[in-house]
Amino acid sequence: MSRDAFRLFLVGFLVLFLELACIRWFAASVIFLQFFSNVTLIACFLGMSCGCMAARARRDWLAVFPSLALATVVAALAMRAVYDDWSGFVIDVGHQASPQEVFFGTEYRHPDVATFVVPIELIVSVFFVLVALLFVGLGQALGRSFDAYPDRVAGYSLNIGGSLAGIIGFSALSMAQAPPAVWFLVVVVGIGCLLREAGTLTAPRIVALALLPAIVTLPALQAARSRIDLRWSPYYAVYHDRANGTITVNSIGHQQMISFARVGSSYSLVHLLQERSGGAAFRDVLVIGAGSGNDLAHALRFGVDRIDAVEIDPVIQSIGFQSHPDHPYQDRRVVPHLDDGRHFLRTTDRKYDLVVYALVDSLMLHSGYANIRLESYLFTQEAFADIKRVLKPGGVFVTYNFFRQGWIVDRVAAMSEAAFSCKPIVLTLPFQETLRSSDPAGFAMVISGCNERIARAFADHSRFELNDVPAKNLEVDGFTLDSVERAAGGFRPIAPAMLVRDEGAASFATDDWPFLYLRGRFIPDLTVRSTLLLGGLGLLLVWLFLRKDPAGVRLDGRMFFLGAAFMLLETRAVVQLALLFGSTWSVNSLVFAAVLVLLLLANLYVFFAPPTALCWHYAGLLLLLAVGIRVPTHVFLGGGIFWRYAVPCALALGPMFFAGVIFARSFRDAADPDQAFGANIAGSVVGGFSEAFSMLLGFRYLLLVAVAFYLLSAWGPSLRLRGPRS
Repeated sequence: MSRDAFRLFLVGFLVLFLELACIRWFAASVIFLQFFSNVTLIACFLGMSCGCMAARARRDWLAVFPSLALATVVAALAMRAVYDDWSGFVIDVGHQASPQEVFFGTEYRHPDVATFVVPIELIVSVFFVLVALLFVGLGQALGRSFDAYPDRVAGYSLNIGGSLAGIIGFSALSMAQAPPAVWFLVVVVGIGCLLREAGTLTAPRIVALALLPAIVTLPALQAARSRIDLRWSPYYAVYHDRANGTITVNSIGHQQMISFARVGSSYSLVHLLQERSGGAAFRDVLVIGAGSGNDLAHALRFGVDRIDAVEIDPVIQSIGFQSHPDHPYQDRRVVPHLDDGRHFLRTTDRKYDLVVYALVDSLMLHSGYANIRLESYLFTQEAFADIKRVLKPGGVFVTYNFFRQGWIVDRVAAMSEAAFSCKPIVLTLPFQETLRSSDPAGFAMVISGCNERIARAFADHSRFELNDVPAKNLEVDGFTLDSVERAAGGFRPIAPAMLVRDEGAASFATDDWPFLYLRGRFIPDLTVRSTLLLGGLGLLLVWLFLRKDPAGVRLDGRMFFLGAAFMLLETRAVVQLALLFGSTWSVNSLVFAAVLVLLLLANLYVFFAPPTALCWHYAGLLLLLAVGIRVPTHVFLGGGIFWRYAVPCALALGPMFFAGVIFARSFRDAADPDQAFGANIAGSVVGGFSEAFSMLLGFRYLLLVAVAFYLLSAWGPSLRLRGPRS
């Protein structure tokens, strides 16, 4: 391999590897940024675009990378330290007191006149710019490498090969649960090689590069001093406090391991209701979101025969194995599964007496491409239909959480009623006789499945009494407590709450519109403000890098719109295949790898196939997109393997082959490869921002936006952007 070829491969590797590392690390280190990880992805694309457009500039931006990376990492850690140590520092995330979209864990510090309130969009903007600047140097190196390589399509294939190696390498480290020091060490070595080749690897830059992996280990060292274990799962930075059993992820409290005998009777509530209403103990139980094991420990006390315990995070599951005081995972009746809950529901053939959604509330987006969360596909109409399918006759489905808002409880209850054709029982703690959809909500449990016995028991007794200490509930009759026992404290009334739906109640969540925590089909104000702010900053950065060329540059319109459309194709593919195969990190990695393989195949096609008019490739692309728009994903959720997997994969990934052919042909014929590639990546930024339309249209009709971009690319205008006069 020649030096130019190796450079293209290495830059492709570093771009993808560093992109994935930044999405993971900044989401865990900058408070609440995990809810906006697509911003980090867009920033990476913006920086690469600016770098490609500055490929012929005199300034070497790659030489700035060591000091810039060090400053960005220090800024993130400083931000985290300020938030942890100053209780008066409040970050407002979309006004969670009365939100359009709910973000769990962001509401604990309520702003008042005595606090210093910072809107999250300001914090996001700062790190959006910093991360974008990090990628300018690699983008510039990429643009210069394309200029130097004689065969455009071969050079692009080398770049894709490097990107594929970057995905495989980072996925391997994620599987091994390697800490960030290892990620950044790989990046440091690669950047050092590029700087050494360019003759710019000076002593200060060596020191800055060496400090980078060391500084990202500081949170782990600080945690160790506090007797807290820090481990990196493929989703979170997971902190386990061995003293009290709490588990914190990405600086937000997530769960706590509690002994059955001490506290936590809400975990036993459905079993108590089944027992006290005269029903036999649940025999076959499915717990989705088993976590560290609290629900398992309680279910085991009530005579179950088997529990399928499904958990998506391997680190949280292993902490439960090792450290839960009741050791539920060691019980032979518990069968652990490391899987996405919706995927398990779709693929299991077992039938259950009880299905439990156990505090299913991720604190992470599903991927850097789409604004859905890990559990989004669990709370859709189609998911509730899957639950009905796996329940035995008379079986019970229970979901509970601190839902925060009455309209979320109302939505879950309404979807449940539609799926099971009977009203669910809604219980609130503390007890509320009425819960309006416009009211804030605390802990709520929705019991579904048309279990007339439990409903009749409430009708007979009107209220039950629940003891905060679960062991006490095994000794006394929770329905007929005498005054002495009640006076001992710890008993709380339990009765169904009446839901009052306000006008304009939120629509159901579906597999096409899986936004449980978004109040309606609209783009929330926070997203609009953030898009305008970040879009303005992106335009400013592009202008700053373009204006250094007195002659100006021509923005390749075809390449720009191809980039915007392709970003939406990737988004649609990621969410659709996550529904089919599970919303796990490994599925995401396989999808990204499959996309790159398809692009390599498209390049081979351009190499060896006889020239064909691009209009035919556009026709094939638009035809597949039209089928994808016409056919909803849920039609593929049943049937044989070919229908359930092969056909939807072809519809999700097939358009990318035609898009890859169009891109490769256009890139080969472009006058300036660096500017063409920069325009394409700039279009990806616009496509990334356009993903917000999924909140309004759903992911199926988001393809209409992609079609519009492809039609614009076929028209292919060029925009002249001039710098200052010489």
